[in-house]
Amino acid sequence: MFLTRLISGVVLVVLALLTILTGGYLLAAVLLFLALTAFHELTKACGLSGKAGGTRGLEAIGCIGIVAYYLLMTFCTERIYLFLMLIVILVAFMFLYVFSFPKYHAEQIMCAFFCVAYAPVMLSFIFLVRELPYGIYSVWMIFISSWICDTCAYAVGMLIGKHKLAPVLSPKKSIEGAVGGIVGAALVGALYAYFVVEPVILEQRVTWVFVLISAVGAVISQVGDLAASAIKRNHEIKDYGKLIPGHGGVMDRFDSVIFTAPMIYFLALLLIHG
Repeated sequence: MFLTRLISGVVLVVLALLTILTGGYLLAAVLLFLALTAFHELTKACGLSGKAGGTRGLEAIGCIGIVAYYLLMTFCTERIYLFLMLIVILVAFMFLYVFSFPKYHAEQIMCAFFCVAYAPVMLSFIFLVRELPYGIYSVWMIFISSWICDTCAYAVGMLIGKHKLAPVLSPKKSIEGAVGGIVGAALVGALYAYFVVEPVILEQRVTWVFVLISAVGAVISQVGDLAASAIKRNHEIKDYGKLIPGHGGVMDRFDSVIFTAPMIYFLALLLIHG
């Protein structure tokens, strides 16, 4: 199991390097695939996918909406239209709800829109960060504040973890591990900024900015991890999927990234490009 997770992890890192360094259409296409997969995993976990009563209409609107959103993201530079697309998707769900009444319940409509907004839309911020000035550098903060935080939190928790962070939801996570994850992400962010980014962005000192972004992102990433776990607990499933051997599905591997990406985008706009 450990070897499988290790090999999958290495493959993920290589693919991340390839797609993010290339950026553009390749990154958008990969993120669209992840978004559609995550949407399917969420709808299945929430009981919307493949029900005998028929929820194909909800799934169809969700998938079409996600594709339209990503096309708009890729080919339109005016980001305000992405918010408009979210409203269009919601209205489409409501059209289906109203004109097929009483086929769907309100809870199903709200859940379907949540499944679109939660993972697919929030994952798109990886692309949006990459498209910012110096985005090829700042985009890595998403993964430093999520995957590095996760690794450091696990290591510190195993070594000195005593006080439970969320005893009911995730008994193995500790407060010491959470703090260790934040400190570890901030440290790696500082080293990355000082040795890689500072020589490139000459007009401002960015190390302290990257430390702050890494620390805040690490806090948010742990909330994202716990949120995804809570959904699994509510619906009594172990993994969201089996796409990534040893890791589960897209939601299992990218749960913290999903939360971190939007935060990094807005912090980068405020602190680096503001």
